[in-house]
Amino acid sequence: MFWRFNGLSVIGALSAGAAAACAAPEPGAGDVEYGAYLAGECVTCHRPVGAAAGIPVITGLAVSDFVAALQAYRCGTRRHAVMEMVAGRLGDAEIAALAAYFGSLD
Repeated sequence: MFWRFNGLSVIGALSAGAAAACAAPEPGAGDVEYGAYLAGECVTCHRPVGAAAGIPVITGLAVSDFVAALQAYRCGTRRHAVMEMVAGRLGDAEIAALAAYFGSLD
C-alpha cells in the first residue's frame, strides 16, 4: 500500500531519505573538540581500553574505518539494532567529528 501526503508517496519520501543518509559523506576533517563533546554516549558501551562483551574498542581506529562503519550502520548495511539507532541520529559532520576524536586517541 502506498500512502499519499500532499501529493508525495510516503514510501518514495522514505526511500529518498534513506538514499540521502547512505550517500557518501562530504570529505573533510572532523572537529576533534566537537567529537570529544559528542563521545559521551559512545564510551558508555565502547570502553577506552579493552573490549568487553563483544563491544569493540574504537579508540585509535582509523578515521576512514570509523566513518565507513557508522555509515554502514546508518544505511542498514551493517546490522546492530543499537548502533543503527545511534548512527541514524548522526549527521555527516557529527560522524566526522567522532571519527577525528576517536582516531586521535591512543
